[in-house]
Amino acid sequence: MRNKRLLIIHTGGTISMSEDENGKVSPTPHNPLLHNLERLNHPAQLSQENLFNLPSPHINLSHWLKIKARVEQAINLEKFDGVVITHGTDTLEETAYFLDLALTLHVNTPVTITGALRSSNELGSDGLLNLQNAIVVALSEQSRGRGVLVAMNDEIHHAKFVTKTHTTNVATFQTPTLGPCGLITKSGVLYFQHLTEYERYPVEHITKSNIQLIKAYAGMDSFLLEQLAQYGCDGVVIEALGAGNLPPSCLAGIEALQCANIPIVLVSRAFNGITQNLYDYPGGGKQLKQQGIIFTSGLNGQKARIKLLVLLNQKQPFSTLLDYFNR
Repeated sequence: MRNKRLLIIHTGGTISMSEDENGKVSPTPHNPLLHNLERLNHPAQLSQENLFNLPSPHINLSHWLKIKARVEQAINLEKFDGVVITHGTDTLEETAYFLDLALTLHVNTPVTITGALRSSNELGSDGLLNLQNAIVVALSEQSRGRGVLVAMNDEIHHAKFVTKTHTTNVATFQTPTLGPCGLITKSGVLYFQHLTEYERYPVEHITKSNIQLIKAYAGMDSFLLEQLAQYGCDGVVIEALGAGNLPPSCLAGIEALQCANIPIVLVSRAFNGITQNLYDYPGGGKQLKQQGIIFTSGLNGQKARIKLLVLLNQKQPFSTLLDYFNR
């Protein structure tokens, strides 16, 4: 039986950076990961390449599309048995979720993404361990058909719900409410959760990408919302209060957006839980739902923004896709 073929795509981030004598961490001309694979334990034929070398705050939609195209080529045409992507952690969850929604794969080949909180030459660097984690997950037959997975710190998280919870701690990636979907052990991979439904919305071209994300707060007024309605955008995601409520002082802005036919998606700014249309008062979730605001369950603001972006760029009319926000 042949060894599996695995492609590692490097995109930059702390995992491929180094610390200088002054304690500053920055990208280096030569990715240190390229010379350390021999230290890892894996029964696979590994290929690796630098797609780009960027801090993850520099990653944008054009980079997502390039990563998507490279993964599809590797799996659909070059017949790799798995793909690992190394990435900076600041926007890792967004890249992972975009790929999870938008990849067009002919088979259920594992795609795993990983990063690091400490650069390659810092004391306690976690980069190689996390890369080993991601390789183990991508090589496991149990990982097939599970969508894009994030493998870090001996845990496996699904791209849909994972989020960065700490600025520097190596255990930063967590799945609120649900916890990890699996673990990486000495003997392999152990899964104990499975999503009830996996979504896939093929995306080839993005024409509607101006989607704004706003966080609600006590006493929020309509200024920003009215500006968006006046100058135009493709959609708005609001991180609402509690289970999905807004101050009444911003409702004029909500009305202005709706008059401009701009879709509004509501998530909660709370770390755990889901949005629910419970409260029947001005600005309460029940009345917002009745006004046509889209509620989505379990996604944070940045993930809801990506889902809205992907759905707005489908061939079907957006009005037919509203139910997909509850999946």
